[in-house]
Parts: sequence; C-alpha cells; structure tokens
Amino acid sequence: MDEMTQLSLLRAEVPEPDPSDLRAEERRLMAAITGTARSAAPLRSRRRVFVRLGVAGGLAAAAVAAGVAVSVGSGPGSPQSPVVLPSAVAPAAVTRTLDRAAEAALHQPELHPRQGQFLVFRSQEMEEVDSGSDRGATRYLTNTRRTVWKPVAGLDTKGVLEEEVLPPTALPGSPLPPEAREGLGEHGPDRLAESDGRADHLRNDYAYTSRLPTDTEGMRQHLYIGLQNDPGKTIAAWQRVGGLLTEAYLPAAQRAALFRAAATIPGVEAVASAKDAVGREGAAVALTDTEGTRQEYIFDRRTHAYLGARTVVVDAAAAGLPKGTVTEATAQLGVQVSDTAPAIKEN
Repeated sequence: MDEMTQLSLLRAEVPEPDPSDLRAEERRLMAAITGTARSAAPLRSRRRVFVRLGVAGGLAAAAVAAGVAVSVGSGPGSPQSPVVLPSAVAPAAVTRTLDRAAEAALHQPELHPRQGQFLVFRSQEMEEVDSGSDRGATRYLTNTRRTVWKPVAGLDTKGVLEEEVLPPTALPGSPLPPEAREGLGEHGPDRLAESDGRADHLRNDYAYTSRLPTDTEGMRQHLYIGLQNDPGKTIAAWQRVGGLLTEAYLPAAQRAALFRAAATIPGVEAVASAKDAVGREGAAVALTDTEGTRQEYIFDRRTHAYLGARTVVVDAAAAGLPKGTVTEATAQLGVQVSDTAPAIKEN
C-alpha cells in the first residue's frame, strides 16, 4: 500500500461533507474572525433540562483545543477579565448538526416583538416526579400542554400560564400512585411562577436575549459566566443552552451563535435518532451528566429547526431505572407575538 492510499484511509470513518456544509463552515469561520472585533453585551433552566476543513479550520480547532483566554464585553453579567474555558473539539456529526441548525436560524422568518407586547409559547412537556405515598416513594411522569405569555421586557412576574394536565405515565417498576391522576384537565389563566433570586445572566426574556453576543466565542463565554471554578461547569453550561431554548426566543444571530457555541462544550456527542415530547423524531446532540442520564437537544432532519429536548437513562445503576428510559422531554410547538395576555383567573 503506497503513501497516498494510506493517507486516503486516514480517518476514513469521518463522512465527507457535502458542499453546503463546507460553505456553511466557511461562513462560520469568517464570522468568527470578523466577529471578534465586535463587543458584545452580555438563562435560565426551568428544569435539569437541555468535516475536514484544511488550514483555516485546523487553526480554529487548535485555538479551541488550547483553551484560549478571551476577554468579553462589559455588558450586564459579563466577566471583566479573560476567562480560560474548557477545551473542546466537537465530533464531525455534532458540528454538522449544529452548523445546519445555525444556518437554518439565519434563514427562517424572524419575529420582531416590541416593548409592551408578549411572546406566546406553546409546548408540551413530560417531567419525572418523586412522590411519597402510604406505600412509599414512587416515581412517575407528568404530562402537560402549556401556553405561556411572557412579556417582551420583564421577568416572569408579569407572565401568564394556561395548561392542560394530561394523564400521567408510569416508570418501570413504579406503579402509578392515586395522586398521580389528581388535577387532570385545563387550568388557568394563572400567573406564571416567579423566578426570585435568579442571576441576571440567567434571564431569558427577549429584552435580555436580544442583547446577547452574536459571535460564537462571545456566546460561549456567556454560557460559562460564573462557572470557571465550578467542577460541574460543563453540565451547567449545557443546561444553560436548554434554558435559552425552552420558552425563550432569541433573534436569529444570537440563536445561530448559541448553536455554534453549544458545539464547543466538552463531551458533546451526536445521537442518531431521538423523539421529543410529542413523538417527533430527529437528530440530537447530547451530553451525559453524573446522574446516569444523557441530556439531548433534538433537531428536525429536514428543516434543522429545534424541536425539543429529552433526558434518557444511560447508566441504570446510577439512575435507578432501566437503560433507555426517558425521564424528561419537551416539545416546542410554536411561538408568536401578541399585544395582550389573558386576564389572571381569580380564585
């Protein structure tokens, strides 16, 4: 076997990118190069939840792998000195999925909400509950459809929630307790739960998210604010990505930066097939936590739009549930702008 044949077989398991991938990567690299000159103004996680490039690409990957110290802007919540972030070189499948999602975000119709308006989010979620009963602790899954009105400027204290509580789902080895079926049906409009004590950099209202960085490194720095000395910083940064995707709306430039920054978090892997809370199937990117579960963000294969998130057991001993059990899931079903929100229902 000659040298050229050996060279062609090097990393042959990495799929050849199509031309659109290479063009998207070229645009990403150029945006990163030119975007470093722009200063950037400076999430909240409601739940626990979620190519071969040549010389230029190699230099960019080397910079990330080296854990480059970067100084970001002086906006609200921004670090004031250079921060050395964990190194990461994403697998090709992760980069491909998130780059396509970023490109799709830049070309999808964009909302432009104004001060005084509301963003209206429709979603469905499944969440694990630990319930104590006369027969001992029981774990099961709640299922809820939600419509949330969130003010463009402001926190959840002015938000409104309507929800429909659906029948619960049993987890393996845990029969449904009687209280699991309490409260079924429609509820609200109610005041959206407050988020007292939430740090400013964890906000996800539009007035804040519209001022987030529009470049990959700036958004990466934002995800790691306050986490430099936290041993759980990798999982926390990954969950902050989910906090900006769940009942939150980012302008196209910020959303694209978020997807590309997510690819730089160490340990992110590709998941070939995953389903959101309403059963829509797509490709996912994921990170495994220390509790034996994998937190996935799911994207439509055709449009590359974000569908939702789920948490899946990968270590039965650590999670106390069979491998493959889904313990949490969300589905983002729609977002629109409204001039008003329903009046709060008085008890």
